[in-house]
Amino acid sequence: MSHQGRAKRPRLARLLGLSAALAALSAASPPVEAPAYGDHTTLMVVRNAEGRERPVKTRADWEIRRSHVLNHVQEVMGRLPGAERQAPLDLRVIETTEEPAFTKQKITFNSEPGDRVPAWLLLPKGKIGKSPAALCLHQTTAIGKDEPAGLGGKPNLHYARELAQRGYVTIAPDYPNFGEYPIDVYAKGYASASLKAIWNNMRAIDLLTSLPEVDAARIGVIGHSLGGHNSIFTALFDTRIKAVVSSCGFNSFRHYYKGNITGWSHKGYMPRLKDVYGLDLDKVPFDFPELIGALAPRGFFTNSPLRDANFDPQGVRICIAAAEPVYQLYGVRDHLVAVYPDAEHDFPAAQREEAYRFLDRVLGKQR
Repeated sequence: MSHQGRAKRPRLARLLGLSAALAALSAASPPVEAPAYGDHTTLMVVRNAEGRERPVKTRADWEIRRSHVLNHVQEVMGRLPGAERQAPLDLRVIETTEEPAFTKQKITFNSEPGDRVPAWLLLPKGKIGKSPAALCLHQTTAIGKDEPAGLGGKPNLHYARELAQRGYVTIAPDYPNFGEYPIDVYAKGYASASLKAIWNNMRAIDLLTSLPEVDAARIGVIGHSLGGHNSIFTALFDTRIKAVVSSCGFNSFRHYYKGNITGWSHKGYMPRLKDVYGLDLDKVPFDFPELIGALAPRGFFTNSPLRDANFDPQGVRICIAAAEPVYQLYGVRDHLVAVYPDAEHDFPAAQREEAYRFLDRVLGKQR
């Protein structure tokens, strides 16, 4: 059956993925308020409403702390959408290209009423049974989704194409205002472009899970730079993502240009960092060590080169060290992997191969 044919399935079937996303949102929704944490690198403590602190001893304790992390992220990014943003996916295939290992489709899908997201969908050929899938998020590049799909840009960042050749169903959407996706996210009521990207990415996962080729239990996300932190942000709120690969995507805020987080505060990211918190790290309510910990027990792999001028790898090491006790709490220390190649802001071939093997292992490619 063609995907154009699938786009004509009954409305109820097309809504099933959206319902799953909203269920994930409900499960991840934190309390209305959460206590503040002055130290974002000490994760194995949890506070009550009065701010009294106790050690994290159980997974249930950690889930409370995790809910606080998600709450604080939303204080900066804005609240995740709910039923008001519901819309059928209405998948439309714009063009189809046959390649030796996969079929490549340029598509659009509804993210919310009045907003269609452009993306590439790559479907491996010759597969028997359901395949693992990967959401592939691009770096800061004018061509957006075309780069991970292998249609220009840096060959080291063609991971949607390479994973499709490896047997994964892959989808590569445009980030707001990149590629073919001009949009004023603030006119649509969002507090950040980061939040809009998260919502769009969750809808892309809805699309993946609606495809008969995809095993909905084996979904990962991969990205470089902008796509690297976008991968983390999305996985925080969508637990259908079982493995995360972030290349050159983060470090602790205090190691980001010596604590100057202006680069995180423009309209392409999170303006509240400046408008509400004045770029003051003592006031910003979250940091990346907490975000990495909040991904546990799911798989997390980072490629963090030693000569990355954007993200000082020392700040990455701090994040990994902070998250390690959380992964140990769940008994999956091997699900937390960091590699530090002698390279600049790049995703070299050897480290991509390591990342793909990590996805294979965590997602159980050969079921």
